[in-house]
Amino acid sequence: MKKEIGALWAILTFVVMILTMLVTVVVLEQSPHVPLIVGTIVAAIVTWKHGYKWTEIEEMMYKGIKLALPAIVIIMLVGLTIGAWIGGGVVATMIFYGLKMISPAWFLVTILLICSIVSLAIGSSWSTMATIGVAGMGIGLSMGIPAPMIAGAVISGSYFGDKMSPLSDTTNLASGLTNTDLFDHVKHMLYTTIPALMISLGVFAWLGRSFAHVGMDTKEIQTTLQVMQDSFVISPWLLLVPVIVIVLVAKKVPAVPALMIGIILGFLSQIFIQGGSVSAAVNALQEGFKIQTGNEMVDNLFNRGGLDSMMFTVSMTIVAMTFGGILEFSGMLSSMMSLIVKAAKSTGSLIAATIASCITTNATCSEQYISIVVPARMFVKVYKKRGLNSKNLSRALEDGGTLSSVFFPWNTCGVFILATLGVGAAEYAPYAILNYTVPIISIIYAYTGFTIVKLSPEEMEAVENEESNSERERSVSSVSIL
Repeated sequence: MKKEIGALWAILTFVVMILTMLVTVVVLEQSPHVPLIVGTIVAAIVTWKHGYKWTEIEEMMYKGIKLALPAIVIIMLVGLTIGAWIGGGVVATMIFYGLKMISPAWFLVTILLICSIVSLAIGSSWSTMATIGVAGMGIGLSMGIPAPMIAGAVISGSYFGDKMSPLSDTTNLASGLTNTDLFDHVKHMLYTTIPALMISLGVFAWLGRSFAHVGMDTKEIQTTLQVMQDSFVISPWLLLVPVIVIVLVAKKVPAVPALMIGIILGFLSQIFIQGGSVSAAVNALQEGFKIQTGNEMVDNLFNRGGLDSMMFTVSMTIVAMTFGGILEFSGMLSSMMSLIVKAAKSTGSLIAATIASCITTNATCSEQYISIVVPARMFVKVYKKRGLNSKNLSRALEDGGTLSSVFFPWNTCGVFILATLGVGAAEYAPYAILNYTVPIISIIYAYTGFTIVKLSPEEMEAVENEESNSERERSVSSVSIL
């Protein structure tokens, strides 16, 4: 007979996984796959001991993987995009003109703003980081700017647009799960996100001063530019490839077909503009682009991409979601988080608890989408009962869930950033300023009451009537069963 899995069992499962993760990643310096598998095994044993059949546990894992399938498809397409765009000379062209135009002192501010605009237009932080971000890393490194700083600016800008774009999947997910009008949701997020953006720009402007007096290594830059010109056909026409992709997504073409068009254009560019063979172009899609110029920076920058390069990320996502699936569908996660709900007495503590729940889910379930879905299900009725407008919840879900995913190296977002930008979470975390500033601002607002919207008396009456009707239906159902 199935029993409800209590919070203590859920906490035990998390503790085992987290301890295993710390030993494996920090002490042994190995990948997070095995700790997540250990966590999955422990979660499965706990679920089985509470009366669930193995077939049901398997189904929970499959459901978890199914939740991540859209992300897995995007991950694979991004690998293909990087390979195609490098092979087609698109990335080289962006870097070439960027090196000529961008001042070291203002580079961090510039790349943050560019990533913000692009991700706002296309609604995808991952696509922005995989294209503009990759080019930005190359430009910044050639100027002597530390990789963690560049990655922090890229991440801050990319997640600003992802969070605020009506085209973003997380934006639509948060508003949809809380029954909040999409544009009301976006407007309500301006209060926390715009101040954080201003703070980020100020910090990066201050950091950029360190590079203004050092100056660019003109000789090194000129050497790099010459090597790129010798290795690729550099043409402003190639900039049309990313522009076309951005325009397509801005016109509400779904991300998958838009990226596919970008891949095809990059593939054709490698053949007809770069003069590569069809075989080499196909190999760039599968194994990534390969080049040996003798220039270490150029070789490190352009030897990447391809479907194979994303298999680590894909396997990580699948493993993480088997663990997350058992936690979600066995009720373990809800049991543990219900303790948080009971402890949250005031409006400030409730919103802080929501953000903390989102961050906890990101840390334990390793998937950004679950960090929005599970807390949304847990808190939506609580907010109504407390007389809070649903857009307070939808904003808290994004402030805590969407943005905190980058800080955990075993989260799919952290793994993706490592694979794409080549910088680990521990290194870029201090510079992902927008991502940790927004939750702080959100919690301050929660306790001060600033921008916290209450339900009107009419809306509260409607909520009470809804609760009464639900209670009446449950009573009728119980009588019918008897």
